[in-house]
Amino acid sequence: MKIVIVCYPTFGGSGVLATELGISLCEHGHKVHFIAYKKPVRLNDLNENLFFHKVNVPDYPLFNFQPYELALSTKLVEVVKDNSIDLMHVHYAIPHAYAAYMAKMMLKDQGIHVPIVTTLHGTDITLVGNHPFYKTAVNFSINKSDIVTCVSESLKQDTLDQFDINVDIEVVPNFIDISKYVEQQKKCDFENNVSNEFIIAHVSNFRPVKNIESVILIFNNIQKEIPSRLLMIGEGPEKEMAEQLCKELSIEGKVEFLGNSNQVEKNLCHSDLFLLPSNTESFGLAALEAMASKVAVISSNAGGLSEINIHGETGYLTHPNDIELMSEYAISILKDPKVLDKFKNKAFKQSKAFDINNVVPIYEQIYRKALKVVK
Repeated sequence: MKIVIVCYPTFGGSGVLATELGISLCEHGHKVHFIAYKKPVRLNDLNENLFFHKVNVPDYPLFNFQPYELALSTKLVEVVKDNSIDLMHVHYAIPHAYAAYMAKMMLKDQGIHVPIVTTLHGTDITLVGNHPFYKTAVNFSINKSDIVTCVSESLKQDTLDQFDINVDIEVVPNFIDISKYVEQQKKCDFENNVSNEFIIAHVSNFRPVKNIESVILIFNNIQKEIPSRLLMIGEGPEKEMAEQLCKELSIEGKVEFLGNSNQVEKNLCHSDLFLLPSNTESFGLAALEAMASKVAVISSNAGGLSEINIHGETGYLTHPNDIELMSEYAISILKDPKVLDKFKNKAFKQSKAFDINNVVPIYEQIYRKALKVVK
């Protein structure tokens, strides 16, 4: 098949998943064309089956805000026509599903019928999409998609609760390429990085919803009891606050802010425990990446996290703001090497269920279905 993938080209979970999916589809013999305002961060090498098309938005003084949706829908029409595209797969409802529908109508007017598969990822539903300014358009875009998928049962229920949906929603979980993590683990084992400190990790976009302050406070409790240091991976608006909090708690020497990373597995492979106390989390891809790196997880029970992190086996779940209980759970795991190893091994075993090789065939089946039911 010839497939267009539209996604945000950033370090967020939706962009990462879309990019990994496209790369894997190419390995399965499909031709994949990415469309975005810049090259996705994990799209490193293009080849005869993998293409990138940049959406250019002219900067006209007339507009306070440049009409990206118009430029995107125009680029979609152009790419579909020039490359005989079979299907459009758009990730994130705003504005991608809306722009795809406009492109579909323009193509239909020219006698070209191309189905839309829309994948919902979370904040496009629970935060931005539910805003009164956008909700009507998001609702319309979802219902006009030929097939709709989302990344967890929790997100499916949120979508049905918050919108007037008249199409089926299929749950297709996020995924990871287990082979990358296995390979990285071998390198880490070879390096044998012996330390008397435990390594705690957190990966996110440092937005308020990720509860960054709680990450620092939980670590502060841990380091009082157990020699440890914290790796903070990512960038975002809460980073400055987190750095200041570390200074106030006099733990700045034990916390490293590493910025964004294209190879999170390298940062995680030496880690012992992963913290993710998010207020909302439609899936929790960062937690899954940690588990694939043989890292135990202490997380909130928000959204889809309970579908990944199994309480008492791969880690522990609590309410998002229960700092004391998360701290107690973390210390209980770290203070006993046998307990820590048990959690690490079960976390890795659980992550295998989300291997990309298990999930890509599901998307291929969905694509075949979409080609038959195009509206």
